[in-house]
Amino acid sequence: MSHFNKSVQPESPPEVNSNSKFNFNWLLFIGFILLIGFLAKGLKLNPNFLPSQMIQKPFPEFQLRSIESHSALKHKQDILGQPALVHIWATWCQICLHEHDELMAIRQKWQPSIYGVNYKDDPSKVTKWFAGQGQPYNFTLDDRTGSLGVDLGVYGTPETYVIDAKGIILARHVGPISLTLFEREFLPLLNLNKSKKEDILS
Repeated sequence: MSHFNKSVQPESPPEVNSNSKFNFNWLLFIGFILLIGFLAKGLKLNPNFLPSQMIQKPFPEFQLRSIESHSALKHKQDILGQPALVHIWATWCQICLHEHDELMAIRQKWQPSIYGVNYKDDPSKVTKWFAGQGQPYNFTLDDRTGSLGVDLGVYGTPETYVIDAKGIILARHVGPISLTLFEREFLPLLNLNKSKKEDILS
């Protein structure tokens, strides 16, 4: 019986077609360029203007009392008719208290419609705060249970929503606002009277 010595040769990896290798490198290059593009776009965006499921949707219905007049119930219809800001805030929010002077400056210079939503707060503390620091809002909704905040998907305070005359939400900003930010980001959305704007800028 004869025996054959059969040497086992190691398997070599399959040869890579030069065209396939070229295509793979080209795909990597395209992916890298797309990644750079997305990163560049992200750097230009304001990180405080967060996407929301409510954008381009109607502002939620509500029935809340105003802090200025506890006997008066306010409804969604009361904030419609012209573009406006809806500002969610609280006296327990230190950022909100520091932001207050900026809201007063915005109100004094541009006189926009601003509706406050006092979120999970004590109305007596709000009244005391307004007496000492001024009132920048058309009126302030008493959302002590947080029901409107929940409907809006509020993360915390402060938050600001821009609505059009029909109550469609145009933008959402998380964090404090300033006069500079208002003029850069909000003013184009509010379409304030041009003659008023020109008088102020002149």
